[in-house]
Amino acid sequence: MSTDRDPGLQPERTRLAWRRTTLSGTVVAVLAAKTALHGGVTPPSVLAATLCCVLWLAFLRIAHGRITTLASTHRPRALTPPHATAAALCTVVIAVCGALLVL
Repeated sequence: MSTDRDPGLQPERTRLAWRRTTLSGTVVAVLAAKTALHGGVTPPSVLAATLCCVLWLAFLRIAHGRITTLASTHRPRALTPPHATAAALCTVVIAVCGALLVL
């Protein structure tokens, strides 16, 4: 039995996870904009939808950079702590803004 592992599998799984998370953030941002416009435009709903969209763009930039890094090298470098923190905060705040718009 071989104990060698394929080094291409982990970056591929990670790249797919970044894509799934980006897609989820896209859905939340679109639904936030739709919710803000559907029930009458109020300043808090517009602010929450705008915040969702801005954070989505920030997350998209981080994710695109990571996906590009994972695809371009055989052994990608580790995600830096500031980028990981920014991605996690964007994801959490987008989810909170989306939840506030639903309530």
